[in-house]
Amino acid sequence: MLANLWRVSAVLSIAASVSCFGARPSKGGGQISRHDAAEAARRTPSPYDVEVPPGYRVELVADQLTFPTGVAFGDGNEIYVVESGYSYGEKIGRPRILRIGGDGKPVELATGDGAPWNGIAYQGGALYVARGGELEGGSIVRYPVRGVVLGEPQVLVANLPSTGDHHTNGPVVSRDGWVYFGVGSATNSAVVGTDNAEFGWLARNPKFHDVPCADIKLTGTSFKSKNPLTPGDDEVTTGPYLPFGTPATPGQVIQGRVPCSGAVMRVRTTGGDVELVAWGFRNPFGLALDAQGSLYVTDNGYDVRGSRPVFGSADMLWRVERGQWYGWPDYSEGRPLTAKFYDEGGGAPHGFMLAEHPGTPPEPAVYFAAHSSSDGFDFSRSAAFGHVGSAFVAQFGDMAPGAGKVLAPVGFAVVKVNPADGDIEYFARNRQDKTGPASERETRGFERPIAARFDRDGKALYVVDFGILRMTDKGPQPMPGTGALWRIVREEVRHAAR
Repeated sequence: MLANLWRVSAVLSIAASVSCFGARPSKGGGQISRHDAAEAARRTPSPYDVEVPPGYRVELVADQLTFPTGVAFGDGNEIYVVESGYSYGEKIGRPRILRIGGDGKPVELATGDGAPWNGIAYQGGALYVARGGELEGGSIVRYPVRGVVLGEPQVLVANLPSTGDHHTNGPVVSRDGWVYFGVGSATNSAVVGTDNAEFGWLARNPKFHDVPCADIKLTGTSFKSKNPLTPGDDEVTTGPYLPFGTPATPGQVIQGRVPCSGAVMRVRTTGGDVELVAWGFRNPFGLALDAQGSLYVTDNGYDVRGSRPVFGSADMLWRVERGQWYGWPDYSEGRPLTAKFYDEGGGAPHGFMLAEHPGTPPEPAVYFAAHSSSDGFDFSRSAAFGHVGSAFVAQFGDMAPGAGKVLAPVGFAVVKVNPADGDIEYFARNRQDKTGPASERETRGFERPIAARFDRDGKALYVVDFGILRMTDKGPQPMPGTGALWRIVREEVRHAAR
């Protein structure tokens, strides 16, 4: 198996710097025809098409799910899955909490507003859901579990600034009663532009922009772009952390506040004030606590799009220290965007946006391949499964060409990482000699793994598969009813898994 995905990212980055790269078409995993996607949707997922190390076995728990994003387990190892209710491509449906029975049949327990629902956690007799809030702002909601039904939801925090590109994510609940969650950035790299119109939200919310967690001072750099909100070819100038069409001025101070965007925050399980944990993230999607209680978060790197495209930015796993600034929007994986590397392959960061930085960002614990979309994860804690202390990370896979060109599919797998030394290995991916989703590989295995979570006793790793998301000239085209839930166990314990 491939030992280090960062090496893959480096190879692709080097390839991107040569002149022939620009002439070669992008070959992302989602760049398939409508016909091929429809054919893939008709195939029943098969665990035999997913490759895992010797001694492990893959099982299909449930299929025909629509945009699932997370899984959690009750005190008796009951399986709860959350369906997002929203996907890029402006596909809006009904978010739901489902209970999956032993026969794989889902039973709806709750639905509501605030799509996308991005993740679910269980602690102390209650489920916690991160409502992403594409239309109305994000929230963290608690559902008491009362036997086979859920009690009335309690909103712990609302009006989170997540109506842009990225949303409210997580959550994870600590033993001392805190709900940790992430709120992604509104934009790719702090500047509202035409790419946000393509995402759909700029027309709905033209005054929305990124919100810093503390006061910042701008360099005054601004960017010209076409105005998609008006007919004709008129242009506007937009600065970072400002509404579309509002230029920045040198030394301009933008007031910070909490809650903010591009940050990890927390709230008590009983509700109350939101506290800032750390900021300077782009899209802190997956959150998990290790055996010592340390918080880790996956962070999706920049795309090559918008008014301020950034080339070659890795996805990252951070060990989160309270009060730390992690570099967005002027650094990537601990390196300044002034490095020429980020100008290659269509990138154009144009220097720093902040005249004064809140601190010096650290290096990530782990570097993932650029555009792999490394998302939900969990730490192994049981010798019955093995690899105790390693993190298992679901990789949604590239969204090329919209996020940036790739020469081959990136992601679409579950990887095992060692946060202590940054080592990465594939743990579960589709069979054949190349990475890619089942729809592109013409198999019946993984489509887009978005979350990985161990069950209550740690003996089984569950993988949430979002389903088919096709990339076209008109943007993402998601396919309802193509999501699945998989389970990976050691051969000797598979019959004990519930």
